[in-house]
Amino acid sequence: MEQMEQQRLDLSQFSQRVDELRDRIGKIIVGQEEVVDLVLTAIIADGHVLLEGVPGVAKTLMARVISRLVDSEFSRIQFTPDLMPSDVLGTTVFNMQSSQFDFHPGPVFSDIVLVDEINRAPAKTQAALFEVMAERQVSIDGTTHRMGDLYTIIATENPVEQEGTYRLPEAQLDRFMMKIVMGYPTADEEVEVLNRHQNNSKLVKLEGIEPVITRAQLLELRAMMDRVLVDPSLLRYIVNIVQQTRNSRTVLLGASPRASVAMLQASKAFALLHGRDFVTPDDIKAVTPSILQHRIMLSADAEMQGYTVAKVAQTLIDKIEVPK
Repeated sequence: MEQMEQQRLDLSQFSQRVDELRDRIGKIIVGQEEVVDLVLTAIIADGHVLLEGVPGVAKTLMARVISRLVDSEFSRIQFTPDLMPSDVLGTTVFNMQSSQFDFHPGPVFSDIVLVDEINRAPAKTQAALFEVMAERQVSIDGTTHRMGDLYTIIATENPVEQEGTYRLPEAQLDRFMMKIVMGYPTADEEVEVLNRHQNNSKLVKLEGIEPVITRAQLLELRAMMDRVLVDPSLLRYIVNIVQQTRNSRTVLLGASPRASVAMLQASKAFALLHGRDFVTPDDIKAVTPSILQHRIMLSADAEMQGYTVAKVAQTLIDKIEVPK
């Protein structure tokens, strides 16, 4: 028993920093607490995030605020229809003085990268992100350039505007750990937004935001995930949920084993985020909808009946018996 106690994680210092993170974000962005928790979960779990929502719900602001609160390098890429892969990855330039080719890294070389309106770039430019998202490296002219340990992409997407946009390939979508939908604020939250702007029209000053957690501390928190306890029954619970997506009549294409791994890693990170060193079924249920909804394709009959991916994913989760 004494040995078991020694193996438990001391999360007190990190819980304090996480609470401070939430507090600082809440001073700038009203509401969206669930979205904030999911984005922080994905970052801790070493996963990329796709934020989807209509214009004006603070998707870009959310990404920029979180990047400011983490003491790390940050870059932003605005995707446009004329963006070329070299504009994202970088290019080699001939140096007249040394008579050699020098590599000039693009904006994708950073710790946290905001890809704004990712569906506005053509397939060729989107494909440039495949390797860097999956392998954390870029291969240019036969040379491989490695990214840092903290490397995370936060992308935004507008789901309603179709003009000048390109559908993201399923292979690229699968490389995002989570697809998080940002909805409209409630009436009370929107009143609070107006009150804040009424009192201070220049409320959001990103330059004045001081980091709350360092790069080393975040990497240390990631390393703790290996020591988070997961009961074997919860592993079976995760597999049963994923298996259900492959056997349901409403689903044309079910989730792959990558989804199972993402559910495990995200649930461990979610537990750490809430000051626990063990995973509960509620942790799995909290992260699973955002992990599944961009990884399953509905059947034609389900779409004709008006089903949405989010609704089907939640229904499949609810069908599986929760371990006692």
